[in-house]
Amino acid sequence: MTEPIFLEPVFHEKIWGGRKLATDFGYDLPDGKIGEVWAISAHPNGPDTIANGPLKGKTLDVAWRENQEYFGHQKEKVFPLLTKILDANDSLSVQVHPDDAYAAAHERPGELGKTECWYVISAEPGSYLIYGHHAKTREELADMIHRGDWEHLLRKVPVKTGDFVYVPSGTIHALNKGIMVLETQQSSDTTYRLYDYDRVGADGKKRELHLQQSIDTTTVPSHDPELNITKTTKDDATITTFVTAPISKFFSVYKIDLDGKLNQTPTAPYTLVSVLAGAGTIEADGKSYPLKKGVHFIIPNQIKTWTFTGKMMMIVSTPGAEQ
Repeated sequence: MTEPIFLEPVFHEKIWGGRKLATDFGYDLPDGKIGEVWAISAHPNGPDTIANGPLKGKTLDVAWRENQEYFGHQKEKVFPLLTKILDANDSLSVQVHPDDAYAAAHERPGELGKTECWYVISAEPGSYLIYGHHAKTREELADMIHRGDWEHLLRKVPVKTGDFVYVPSGTIHALNKGIMVLETQQSSDTTYRLYDYDRVGADGKKRELHLQQSIDTTTVPSHDPELNITKTTKDDATITTFVTAPISKFFSVYKIDLDGKLNQTPTAPYTLVSVLAGAGTIEADGKSYPLKKGVHFIIPNQIKTWTFTGKMMMIVSTPGAEQ
């Protein structure tokens, strides 16, 4: 019998973090300003440990290397996706991420580029993102960055609970204070900061900026991707398709709003699931497993049909065509 792969998350302290991951999701957080829970991760900076089944005790990166039968015998050297929940108790640095080619040339061996997306779990009234910029040429971009002309360079976009935002590599962006998101991204921990509000860390020093890398990797001129967000109904569920190929070549992301039962079959070699509200079960291979808010798991390749039951909201992702 093959089981869903449940994961023990990894927590990361951040200068902009808080404690809402405990109050909102019931996580047993370590001390400090916890900004991120790495919910489904095989990245070397925070691989999750498998909590059940034949792979119990292995970290996800080791399982990816040693147990490819669970993932459909993929060719990639690293597990390609990373799922997080971010609690922006304060504003994140204004930043940009590289694409695969730049990361391969300039970062550690095996590091991917970073295209990501956000499902907004909650946003306080008046919340906004930094998303994109107003520079027309790379020369203008460099000049405005070096002069610190953030008022004219950066684009502010209002955001509310339930929104979805797709952030391709090369996009200047930042979550701001009062926003919590579920992030689906390429498995990368590379961030180039171009502005950090002149904050200092616990060591009394300002965090490192990466101005030249930011100038090199930012898409100029900025443009918003055209998404085709659709809703369908199946059984007792409403399924929202946020992004898939050809818009996103790295991952597909869906939201499932369930009140009852939903029978599903795989559309990819494996499926990532995060329960963000409610409770219920997943039945697979004749066995039922309890689900609750804050649980994250992978449906492996051997499971060819499964049933969700209950009243839940889930974000589901699958690897894209590139994987």
